[in-house]
Amino acid sequence: MKVFSTALPHTPVDPAAVRSNQGAMPFAQVYSEYFPFVWRCLRGLGLQAGVVDDAAQDVFLVVHRQLETFRGQSSMRTWLFGILRNVASNYRRRTVRKEGHNSGLRGDVTHTAPGPLENAQNAQAAAFVQTFLADLDEKKRSVFILGVLEEMSIPEVAATLSIPLNTAYTRLRRAREDFQRALADRRGGQ
Repeated sequence: MKVFSTALPHTPVDPAAVRSNQGAMPFAQVYSEYFPFVWRCLRGLGLQAGVVDDAAQDVFLVVHRQLETFRGQSSMRTWLFGILRNVASNYRRRTVRKEGHNSGLRGDVTHTAPGPLENAQNAQAAAFVQTFLADLDEKKRSVFILGVLEEMSIPEVAATLSIPLNTAYTRLRRAREDFQRALADRRGGQ
């Protein structure tokens, strides 16, 4: 069994090292580079703030076990998203079984900012996005998170989700339309 140092290097990812099985990226480097991506995606996929850290740990346990089998046939982000989507699904099912309903992402958004006004505005905007994501169809949610929030290209989103390219474009267009409607409804209610 390999032992990894707790110090995480902050060196950029070498795509060639990821793709070649001989020079596979060390776990510590994968963790350092991709933890923020994993955390944001888990949060966006409907996990409550209180369980995102545990879910991220579970994702990286799977990554640690399976990193040697990663062949580089897809990007590291694509591979990680597949893992984290399964982990998030398991956590949501567990929440439904425990609580009897999907409590979603509402009301537990915390955000710090320089002043009270900025803090209130940022918290309201974050709560709006989290509520929007919680109410969005899961297929559109995945495309919206990857394409808009994570700024992945649509071909990469399609590859990550194993869907046709045109389907990815259609889901993203519809998710953006839903977002615009939700935003208009919010502005109309204020």
